[in-house]
Amino acid sequence: MAAPKKGRGPASGGQGKPGRALAAILIAIGALIGGMFWSGDLTPRLGIDLAGGTSITLRAESQPGKKDAVNNTNMQTAIGIIERRVNGLGVSEAEVQQQGNRHIIVNIPRATDSEKAQKQVGTTAELYFRPVLAVAGSAPIPEPSATGSPSATPSGKASSTPTPKASATTQGRAVTDALKKDESPSPKLGTTDKPATTPAPQPSASGAAAIAALDKQFAALDCTPDKKTKQVPNPAQNADPAKPTVACGTEGDAKYILGPAEVAGTDVDEAQGVLDPQRGRWIVQLGFTDAGTKKFAATTGKLASQVQPQNQFAITLDGQVVSAPSVSSAIGGGSAEISGSFDQESATELANILSYGALPLSFEQESVTTVTAALGGEQLQAGLIAGAIGLALVIIYLVVYYRGLSLIAILSLGVSAVLTYALMSLLGPAIGFALNLPAVCGAIVAIGITADSFIVYFERIRDEIREGRTLRPAVERGWPRARRTILVSDFVSFLAAAVLFIVTVGKVQGFAFTLGLTTLLDVVVVFFFTKPLMTLLARTKFFSSGHPWSGLDPKRLGAKPPLRRSRRVSATTEPKEA
Repeated sequence: MAAPKKGRGPASGGQGKPGRALAAILIAIGALIGGMFWSGDLTPRLGIDLAGGTSITLRAESQPGKKDAVNNTNMQTAIGIIERRVNGLGVSEAEVQQQGNRHIIVNIPRATDSEKAQKQVGTTAELYFRPVLAVAGSAPIPEPSATGSPSATPSGKASSTPTPKASATTQGRAVTDALKKDESPSPKLGTTDKPATTPAPQPSASGAAAIAALDKQFAALDCTPDKKTKQVPNPAQNADPAKPTVACGTEGDAKYILGPAEVAGTDVDEAQGVLDPQRGRWIVQLGFTDAGTKKFAATTGKLASQVQPQNQFAITLDGQVVSAPSVSSAIGGGSAEISGSFDQESATELANILSYGALPLSFEQESVTTVTAALGGEQLQAGLIAGAIGLALVIIYLVVYYRGLSLIAILSLGVSAVLTYALMSLLGPAIGFALNLPAVCGAIVAIGITADSFIVYFERIRDEIREGRTLRPAVERGWPRARRTILVSDFVSFLAAAVLFIVTVGKVQGFAFTLGLTTLLDVVVVFFFTKPLMTLLARTKFFSSGHPWSGLDPKRLGAKPPLRRSRRVSATTEPKEA
């Protein structure tokens, strides 16, 4: 008879070295906690629904002549610009996400920081540099710069030299003269190629009608802010950049007639507000792209030869004039500076507008929701209470039904909680993860998923004991079957979380992300903590003897008599013939 083959015994797969697995996961926990202290982020970042803040919903609108402008490429470009604009104001942890085809959600944590950012989030139209043809109101007169760099007093700031308020007749004459000078098939402001004795070209009949209409519109324009809404009229919001228009200052202190746009916001490469150490005042430094350098040099060259106020160019954002610097000489070299009565805040704000103001789309604020920190704290407290109740119910069930085995489950839940908390704290500064209320719900749901994995394993062990096996073989023989079930269950949960994360936006993504993260951690905890710990405890007398409080009492489980070893008959052995 052939010798029987050597097998691996009842513990299919072997018991391995559980001490190494436990040491590995404890080292990982120590490293994560050490990373938290090293980075200084000892708590997870909170979203606006927990920490308080403002949520703004923007709807993209097609601009005149650009019917197909609302597309995914332009939406993603707008998201990047809005995010840089808000963060450029010093508002950290802002979230800008696309929702559907036409909406962008801007979440700005902490209402105290979001107040100054909300205004610029709403002003999302394109940025233009337009020559000033006429101005009326209380806007200050910018003093020409002796160095050739533009000098400006920001719109809305007080000045000791206000522009006199002209009568309607005087305003109309100034407007007509300015537009006649600009009238040509291809408007070029301030060109003086012909001798002084050559009369200026007279406008055509259609041009004269346009001049009269614009003159009338300028005379009738009232830029006074609305008493209820505090909104300044904005007649130039959807104006054609290739045509003259009337506009108001952002504070409603002045009204302008502006020529066609000479330079667009896309021509600005960078801008920053800095303190000039020589003059001891704040200025805004500009840098242009290659194409913008040529355009800006040509524009300032034409403006420098004009008289006040036609030597000014207006910086318009969302159709409103945010600043109107004057020019004393042509500015080349790709850089310039705007100086005037700036403080740090106004210089930084204007630089931020110039840097991040050029959006490919115009947007309308559809809704603005403000959440106070007190309300967010109440929601967080309610979420934590719900989580504590759910965890307590799970622990009570485990203790009542599994008795001693509940110790393994509780320790495993504790390890999973520590890993989840540490990872959430580190993912905040790493990828900008913020814990919101749906994410808390995802963590609560994960308690059930994690407990389910323990129950699957415990029941496999108990099934083996019911078949008459002792504990140590039962632990190892039940593991392969439980492992397959756990992996399949967690894969389904992770797949659902991944699909939910991809197809949704905003707060629902927080739920999906937390659910997916905790599902992965469940696999890690079960493989590297629960199974090795069960293997070690199976060697103790309390569990191996089937103590009534161990949860593995053979009598309570209705175990069969112990299995006897049956003599194996080799398949190659043949009975002898008589």
